[in-house]
Amino acid sequence: MIRGELAKLIPALDEAQLDKLEKFYRLVLEQNRVMNLTTITEPHDFAVKHVIDSLSAWDEKIFQGVEKISDIGTGAGFPAIPLKIFRPQIKFCLIDSLNKRVEFLKRVVEELELDGTEIFHGRAEELAKQKIFREQFDAVTSRAVARLNVLAEYCLPFVKVGGHFIAWKGKNFREELDEARAAIKILGGGKIFVREVTLPALDDSRAVIYVNKKISTPEKYPRRENLIRTKNLGMRN
Repeated sequence: MIRGELAKLIPALDEAQLDKLEKFYRLVLEQNRVMNLTTITEPHDFAVKHVIDSLSAWDEKIFQGVEKISDIGTGAGFPAIPLKIFRPQIKFCLIDSLNKRVEFLKRVVEELELDGTEIFHGRAEELAKQKIFREQFDAVTSRAVARLNVLAEYCLPFVKVGGHFIAWKGKNFREELDEARAAIKILGGGKIFVREVTLPALDDSRAVIYVNKKISTPEKYPRRENLIRTKNLGMRN
C-alpha cells in the first residue's frame, strides 16, 4: 500500500527496507483500531507525513559516527522506526510514557526483526536522572512532542557532550527557536543548525533543528514535569 509510494519518492530504499516499512504501516493500521496512534492513515499521506518526514532529518555530516540514538516520546515509533529501517546498523532506544504504545512497539521490533532496538516505558524527566540514560546517546530525537523550550529540557540531558539533540518542527519553528535559545544554553547546548524541509506535494513550512551538545547538562535538570511545563527555563514568567 505505501510501498509503491515510497519506492517512487525515496529511490535509495532497497526491497527489504520497503517491505519493512510496508509491514510497519500495516501494524500501525491494525493497532489503530484499538488505540489512537495516528489520524494519518491514507497510504500517500502516511508515506509523506510520517515516513518521509521522519527521514528528512538524515544528514550524513550530523549522523557520521553516530552509534546510539534515543527517541523521546516516540509515540507510534516516529521518527525512530523509519530511521532504524533506513540505517539498521545504528542502535536505538525508544522511550514513551504510555505503556500501551510501548507494548505495541515491542511487537513492531519483534515482527520487523529490528535488532539493536530497545523500548522503555517511563517519563523522560525521570529516566534522564538515571546513569544508564544520562548523557549516553550520540543523538536524541523527538518529533511533535512539545514546544522546543520544553523539549530541550526533556532531551538534552540524554545527549553526550559532542552529540546532537534533533527536533522536528512546524511552521512556527523560528518563534519556537527564539523562545528556546536561553534554555538550550543553560542545558549545555551549543551551536544550532536549522534545515528547512519541504515534503512532497505539501506547501507548509517546517524544519529540522539540530542542537550540538557543548557541555554537560547541570545535574538539577531536567526539573519536575510541572515546572518544565509552567516555568519556562531562561525566561521570565
